[in-house]
Amino acid sequence: MAYSDAQKEATARYNKKAYDRIEIKVKKGRKQEIAAYAAAQNKSVTQFIVDAIDKAMEEK
Repeated sequence: MAYSDAQKEATARYNKKAYDRIEIKVKKGRKQEIAAYAAAQNKSVTQFIVDAIDKAMEEK
């Protein structure tokens, strides 16, 4: 079953309502390094970053 334009729009509306976005910039090549590390941990890049933030905030 194809992902319709209506479904894409509905998902975008939900994401805008339910989530905040944070953009980070890393040096060229670092993105692939981070993605590979996250994959080795069986996590998405987003989940890896959120977990790292949570851990740092817990330590404080």
